[in-house]
Amino acid sequence: MEFKYFDLPGVVEIAPRVFGDARGAFFESFSARRMAEAGIVGEWVQDNQSRSDRGVVRGLHFQNPPHAQAKLVRVATGRALDIIVDLRKASPTYGQHLAVELDAERYNMLYVPIGFAHGFTALEDNTLFLYKCTDYYAPHAEGGILWNDPQLNINWRVTNPTISPKDQVLPTLAEFDSPF
Repeated sequence: MEFKYFDLPGVVEIAPRVFGDARGAFFESFSARRMAEAGIVGEWVQDNQSRSDRGVVRGLHFQNPPHAQAKLVRVATGRALDIIVDLRKASPTYGQHLAVELDAERYNMLYVPIGFAHGFTALEDNTLFLYKCTDYYAPHAEGGILWNDPQLNINWRVTNPTISPKDQVLPTLAEFDSPF
């Protein structure tokens, strides 16, 4: 596995070593030992999967403490533009975002630490998005930031996105009091 670090502390892109031949391909999608060596630690307790068609935007979501989650995300089919926003009050990169394209053909993954809002847009139909989480889903702990907040100025690379009603009424960063 190769690990790429970003200006947002704690965020890591993982590119697994892929073994391909005439039968197809094989790769190690998770290794607690290798992740720990790269600074990615956590007790992974839940896996989630979503399917989205091109133009669907999901996010920007997080869970409030004490149910905050770190996530390890990847695409099993298709492509997605993954977006994270630093919500850690003491962070020098508070309010900054990062966009990483996740691609089923590259098998790349993104580690999203606790304290970040997370979302993505599907760049292809039938995009299967996989989430490995460090805490269980807790509906009462849900939180989020408005996906198209002008202060964030995120380029979602989609026109006429499909957005859930819940995601259309989330607060902007300026209206938000971060619990992180």
